[in-house]
Amino acid sequence: MPSEETEVVVVGAGQAGVAMSEHLGAHGIPHIVLERHRIAERWRSERWDSLVANGPAWHDRFPGLEFTDVDPDAFASKEQVADYLVAYAEKVGAPVRCGVEVTEVRRHAGRPGFRVETSEGCVDARFVVVATGPFQRPVIPPIVPDGAVPVQIHSSGYRNPEQLPEGAVLVVGAGSSGVQIADELRRSGRRVLLSVGPHDRPPRQYRGRDFCWWLGVLGIWDTETPPQGAEHVTIAVSGARGGHTVDFRALAGAGIELVGMTASYDAGVLRFAPDLATNIALGDDKYLAFLKAADEYVERNGLDLPEEPEAHVLGPDPDCVTSPLLELDLAEAGVTSIVWATGFAADYGWLKVDAFDENGRPSHRRGVSSEPGVYFLGLPWLSRRGSSFIWGVWHDARHVADHIATQRGYLAYGTTDRPVAAQATGKN
Repeated sequence: MPSEETEVVVVGAGQAGVAMSEHLGAHGIPHIVLERHRIAERWRSERWDSLVANGPAWHDRFPGLEFTDVDPDAFASKEQVADYLVAYAEKVGAPVRCGVEVTEVRRHAGRPGFRVETSEGCVDARFVVVATGPFQRPVIPPIVPDGAVPVQIHSSGYRNPEQLPEGAVLVVGAGSSGVQIADELRRSGRRVLLSVGPHDRPPRQYRGRDFCWWLGVLGIWDTETPPQGAEHVTIAVSGARGGHTVDFRALAGAGIELVGMTASYDAGVLRFAPDLATNIALGDDKYLAFLKAADEYVERNGLDLPEEPEAHVLGPDPDCVTSPLLELDLAEAGVTSIVWATGFAADYGWLKVDAFDENGRPSHRRGVSSEPGVYFLGLPWLSRRGSSFIWGVWHDARHVADHIATQRGYLAYGTTDRPVAAQATGKN
């Protein structure tokens, strides 16, 4: 790619980058989208084989295109999601360049804009949108040393049970990924232990409506800041096998051994925190509070939705909760694999601008960073709870595109080649 100029460089062609391109195109703003692999690559090659979307197809999509190969109430497979994003990029004419890695971004000295270094040359841009998302660098806590078990992998490297050696498996992390992987391994005939930390576990469906619908009508998707202390709490929800409510008691009843948070390792013995019962109880409290809020909404609005009293019945705690396992000799238990479903960290080493706080996190307001001309998109809680979801990122992208259009209007003041001001587009 020869050295060139454009108004906006969008880094990343996942759901955030594709949505950003649509809104920039609607404003008539020249831009390119640079993607080091393929469109929606993480959906294709960095997730397990049986993964499906956590929301139904009627909800987890962009406004301008429905899934053509998925029932609206079903859950799209990872390949169907990736194909959908490719089709959407084609629909909006997104100028995506695949196989181009951005290696460095720096502000120009003495003139506006940025120098974007890539694997195929340099691009000078007035604005840069970082649409690389939240899943950049897999995190494995430094607890169990290499060689303590034959295999330790992050959930992003897990594909299917056949990938792992014979023997028991410890899955660390009880969010959507950990729960689904543990259940799949158990169904394959493995002995499975699941390390459970703090979590939310909303009902998959309640009173005939999916939890995505409930989050919408209850205004939870639009919550602008997470509850204190809950910024990184995982959500245990599943679209697997048609979708079902995650019930840790049912998982234990099916043979998965629940343990507390993985705390330490010494001489072949793994130790777990004595917090399993507390974590389960707090998850139950949030689940029941969700049902109560939904019931109040039904009554307040006079809706004819079937009552579901059995959803409120939790049942007794299993033995693994009342008498928790606190130590595990890995060799004696036959554990040959540990799957770390422990999330991701950001990696902005290539972004050499003043757009981060003292902890290295993006400093922004609704995606508009503290470095003028740099924007972030696709991050959790960028503007609200729904920001990192497919439909949520679309609305955030519109706000960022509007901001860029407004700034272009100011920068063009006094020039002969002046773009249409953002106010004239009818967007807000």
